[in-house]
Amino acid sequence: MKNLYVGNLPHSTTEPELRGLFEAHGAVERVSIVTDRETGRARGFAFVEMTNAAEADKAVAALNGTDLAGRALKINEAKPKTDAPRGGGGGGKRFGGGGGGSRDDYQGHARQPREPRW
Repeated sequence: MKNLYVGNLPHSTTEPELRGLFEAHGAVERVSIVTDRETGRARGFAFVEMTNAAEADKAVAALNGTDLAGRALKINEAKPKTDAPRGGGGGGKRFGGGGGGSRDDYQGHARQPREPRW
C-alpha cells in the first residue's frame, strides 16, 4: 500500500477522472481530492492510495510532470502528517512578538527613511 500526493491539479478534476489516470498503472484503493472546508472548492491537490507499492512507483515515474488540462502534475510519495501545530485557522498571530499596537499609534509622526540593508 502506498499513498501518493498529486499536486497542481486543475480545480475541475473529478475523482473518477483521477482514478482512471492512475488505474492505467495499477490498482487504486482510494482517491481523495482535498477541498476547502468553507467553500467546498477543490484546493488543487489530492491523494491517491495504490495497493501495490511497485505499481505506485511506476505511476509516479509515468505521470509526474504530465499535462492535465494545461497543468503539469506534481506527483510524489505522500509524507505522513506530523503532529506539529499548523499556521492559519486558529486566529493566532503568525509573526511573533511586539505589543498589540495598530497603525494609528504612528499618527502625527513622519516615518524616517531607512538605509538599505546591503
